[in-house]
Amino acid sequence: MIEHMEFELSKEYLDRFTQAVDGHEEDFIKTSLEGVNPADISELIRELDADQTKYVIDQLDVEVGAEIIVDLEEDRQAIFLQNFTAEELAGFVDQMDSDDGVDVINELPIEKREEVIASVENEEKAGYILDLLRYEEDVAGGLMGKEMIRANLNWTIQQCIEEIRKQAENVEKIYSVYVVDNDGILLGRVSLKKIILSEPDALVADIYEADIVSVGTHADEEEVALTMQKYDLEALPVVNVKGKLVGRITIDDAIDVMTESAEEERQMMAGISGDVEQDDTVWVLSRARLPWLVIGLVGGLLGAKFISLFEKDIALIPAMAFFIPLITATGGNVGIQSSSIVVQGLASYNAFEDSLFKKMVKVLFVAIVNGIILALIVFGIVIFSTSDQAMAATVSIALFSVVLLASFMGTITPLILDKIGINPAMASGPFITTANDLLGLTVYFLVAHFLYGF
Repeated sequence: MIEHMEFELSKEYLDRFTQAVDGHEEDFIKTSLEGVNPADISELIRELDADQTKYVIDQLDVEVGAEIIVDLEEDRQAIFLQNFTAEELAGFVDQMDSDDGVDVINELPIEKREEVIASVENEEKAGYILDLLRYEEDVAGGLMGKEMIRANLNWTIQQCIEEIRKQAENVEKIYSVYVVDNDGILLGRVSLKKIILSEPDALVADIYEADIVSVGTHADEEEVALTMQKYDLEALPVVNVKGKLVGRITIDDAIDVMTESAEEERQMMAGISGDVEQDDTVWVLSRARLPWLVIGLVGGLLGAKFISLFEKDIALIPAMAFFIPLITATGGNVGIQSSSIVVQGLASYNAFEDSLFKKMVKVLFVAIVNGIILALIVFGIVIFSTSDQAMAATVSIALFSVVLLASFMGTITPLILDKIGINPAMASGPFITTANDLLGLTVYFLVAHFLYGF
């Protein structure tokens, strides 16, 4: 078992380390990083440029270098890999699990991919990688690794243990042993605990568990992550259309999928399109934010134009203008709350099992309760501050109506987007806010027209 020393990345250490890298102080780099966890080294590497990073990795053991490369962000990894020759990259790939090796190779130009695979010394690993390259990155086949322990149904426990010993060097994490028949069809699994406690001459067939969860090679990555989360799995076997065991997905890959999905939805809900990082260029960051800002700008201009249509009404009752921000802000907030809850629910298999009618009825009652409370609060405040009953009634009725409409829009929009195959997180961003602003203004002035008799 490898023990790693505690590591704290401070400004002083970073300055000293950078100085050592620029001065090619090999002894300092090797000594200061000796025994440090590769994850901590990756944190340090993020503060260096591509050339400095390559120099540091060149000073480390190839196993550590491989872990660091796998840990790099995708965008930076693609740029960083250009600094290595095909032979150097093949050396790192030799130390990686097959799924990580494929991820690295996919970042390379096609010509260089072939050179790297041809230079991989482990022929079995090279075969695994060629097999995995056939799959898209966002399906189970693209997530799975080929390294795993499998046992034939008819083996004895002694044979099974010998196979574990033989394969353990290539399998970094052993959670359980998968049981297959003579044709490689997945039948079940057997835990290491059962193997250890069983008699050497007992058969695998007598102790394995047939109740096993698996996914097909073309299952979507989000389905994979949700399956592992639902059944609390550390590893998930992958089978082909014939039921043959072809690989397994480990929990670290599922966590990566969930993290990326959550980040994508967070950015979408905030009005940011594309996968961006804080250290991206100004142009990349601007390009990701600008589309939604333009939509918001257009919505604002439409709102201003809409208000101008009621310029005479506002001139007659100037106090109406004071409450426009209240109406639009409340509608936007209610819409975002409703759509966020729906988007969160759509991420779960168990959510929204009721009919659409039941969902809408529940949303309606929640909106009525919230709308009544908010309307009463506003009515009291306006009466207390202006003594204008007509204005108080106008604002409170409009606010109640806006809460109902915004809640309905915030619920139905992500459901519709999900049905037509568009990311429902879009509904929680500037789109729903702008739409509710216009709805709120419409309702506000219509109520004012009705009560004041314009």
